Order: sequence, then C-alpha cells, then structure tokens
Amino acid sequence: MSTRAESVSSSLPVTAESENTAASKALIVGGVGIALTAAGLFVSGGGKVAFSWLVGMTFWCGIALGMLFLVMIHHIFDASWSVLLRRQFEHGLAAFKWLLVLFVPLLVSVFMFPGAVWKWMNPAFDLSAVGGHGTVGDDILWVKKSALLNPTMFLAITVGSFLIWWWLSERLRGASFAQDNDGDLKWTYKNRKTSAFGLPLAALSLTLCIVLWVKSLDYHWFSTMYGVWYFAGCARAALSVGLLIMVWLWNRGDYKGILNHNHFHSIGQLMFAFTVFWAYVTFSQYFLIWNANVPEETFWYNLREINSATGMANQWKWVGMLLLFGHFVVPFLALLSYKRKLSKTEMPWVAIWIALIFLLDLVYNIWPSKKDIHGDALPLLQLHQVWTLTAVIGIGGVCVWAYLKSFSTTKLIPIRDPRIAECLTYHESTAD
Repeated sequence: MSTRAESVSSSLPVTAESENTAASKALIVGGVGIALTAAGLFVSGGGKVAFSWLVGMTFWCGIALGMLFLVMIHHIFDASWSVLLRRQFEHGLAAFKWLLVLFVPLLVSVFMFPGAVWKWMNPAFDLSAVGGHGTVGDDILWVKKSALLNPTMFLAITVGSFLIWWWLSERLRGASFAQDNDGDLKWTYKNRKTSAFGLPLAALSLTLCIVLWVKSLDYHWFSTMYGVWYFAGCARAALSVGLLIMVWLWNRGDYKGILNHNHFHSIGQLMFAFTVFWAYVTFSQYFLIWNANVPEETFWYNLREINSATGMANQWKWVGMLLLFGHFVVPFLALLSYKRKLSKTEMPWVAIWIALIFLLDLVYNIWPSKKDIHGDALPLLQLHQVWTLTAVIGIGGVCVWAYLKSFSTTKLIPIRDPRIAECLTYHESTAD
C-alpha cells in the first residue's frame, strides 16, 4: 500500500451518519414513487402501468449493467486511472438484488395477466385488437419463435440473468472490499478471472433480456443489433451517473486533492467514445433496414413515424428526431471540447442530458408498442406517462438507497489496490 494512499485515507471525513440519513431519504422517495405508480393501476389500468414500470426497470437495470461492464473492463485491462471511479461503480452494483425484487410485479403479470404486456405470452390473444389478424397462436412468426417466446423461457432467462449479475457483482465487490483490509494481490487476480468469464456471461444475458423485455413487444421485428444498442446506452448512462457521483464527492470535499483534471478528462473521453459508438450502431441498423425495405423490419420505424389512417406524422416522429440530435449531435459537440471535459459545472449538465436521453430512448422503444385498435402507436403525451415518471423515481430511489448503504460500509477509496498510487498520481502535474 502506498504511503500517499494511507495519508489520503486517514484524512478523509467520516460521513457514515450523513450517508445513512441520505439513504433513508432516498428510500422514502423511492417508496412514494412506487406507491404512486401502484395507484396508477386504478386510474389507467394494469397494462399501461406495466409499460411504465418496464421503462423504469430497463432504465435503472441499464445503469447498473453499465457499471458492471465498466468494472469488469477495468479489471481486464488492468487500468490504473479508473480505480477511484471503479469503487463508486462497485457501490452501485449493490442495487441488483433489489432490482430483481422490483421486477417481480412484471413476472407476476406474465402468469396472472398473459398478453397484457407481451401479447405473445397468450397464444389466444386476438391480434385484431391491435390492428392485426387472427390470434398469436395462428401467427407463423410466433410459431417459429415460440421456443424462446414463451412464459417459461421468459421467467428462466430473467431470473437467471439477474442471479448472474448479482453473483458477478458480489464476487467483484467482495474481493475489492476484502483487499482494503489485507492488501493481498489474490483479490486482484480473482477479480481479473471473474471479469474474464463474467464479460461473455453478462453480454449474453443482457442481450437475451433486452430482446425478451423490449424487442419482443413487437415480436415480428428483426434486429441483430438490439443487444449492442442497449449496451451502448447502458455504458453511456453509467458513465454519466459515475461523473455525477465524482463531482458530488469532489464538491463536498471528499475527493479534493484526490481527483485531478486528467481523471475527469478520461471519463469525458469514454463518454465521447460511447456516444460515437451508439451513433454507429443506431445509424447502421436504420440504414440497413431502410435500404433493404423489407416489411418485417420497416414496420417498426413506420409505427414510430406515421399514423396509418391519415399518413401524417405522429408524435413519435418528433421524439425520433430529438433522439437523433439529442443522443448524438448535442453530446458529440459538447464533448469535443477539452476544457468542457474538465469543467465541474458544465459536465454534470452534459451527464444529466445523456442519462435523460437514454431514458427517452427507452420510452421510444417501449411505448409505441402499446397500440390502439387501428394498430397505431398510442400518443406520447397522455396521462399514462405520469406513471412512467413515478416508476423511474420509485425504482431510482431504491437504487440510490442501495448505493448509499453500500457507500457507508467501506473505504472511500481502495487504499490497498496495487494500482492506487498510479491512480492518485495520474498526470498529477495538471491537478487542481
């Protein structure tokens, strides 16, 4: 353990009591959000509230998954600069077990109200109710996909994936926290091995889950890039939340003298890289579907652009345009600036923008699948979107509570990590 790491650790404020107070407040906010969302069942009905809950779940699961991937990538590359950021992501991983619990209402709906959210759950579902023909069971596309699209597989993959994410998180967290006590290098090697088999496991489970949770809402649609698209959004949202955490800790004094310009610049560089990656994946998918012009693929975009009865643009077209500029153009231009990436006043706003656009992207992918009797997407601006907001707040409150509870149980920085000295002196000549 480096002398500097010891001296820094001894000078850090003890804030467990304040974290516990903040955690309690976050849990209260989460409880209120969940209660309000549940009240929506009596106002808008179970189907619309379930769609709102699905948005909230995919948003916060996405942030947690992004943190999990970035922690494992850190270990695979044996990175030094990101040791401090990694510790905060490790605290964020504490949310997985609670996210599993919060997903239970959707699992219950699968068996108690089949077809209410995922119409393929009920082979007897009448597709004429959403502008189609016949029943799901008579649909040849569902028959061909039914080995995957059935309640048993949905339950097994969902629960199994959450258990994998939880297990990987606890292995990574446990080894990292144990190293704070004894400094043994075996914990570093353990996390490197965990990451080596954890990355393909997490990638496969993420892809299967987002395909079942979201893409299968329009199960006729084909996309080979959907898992990659979601991963790109997860990484961007996780980096944005990570930056907000680092600025919060710096502003309240915990990380002053620890973080320097180059730490913030490196986080900004990764945010920029994943912005370009998201644009590449999304544009490639759209261009290939547009160029091929196959009805089984183009209908997904048509649903989000035009009203079939009038041929006029619907509300979702303008959401799509906002995503085009908001998801790529705005953050791309903002993150080009070296000085902005160092700014602790401007970068939080960039991070908030990216996280909110990721949320809007999920709304854009999920809600148009809720169709009227003509097969057109329900408008965006309706009362049911209130439950989307309360669901995001409710689930978010629980995730913040889990983070803060974990935060107060261990060292602020991994003082005996073999790379901590390199992290603390990361191009230190340009530090504040």
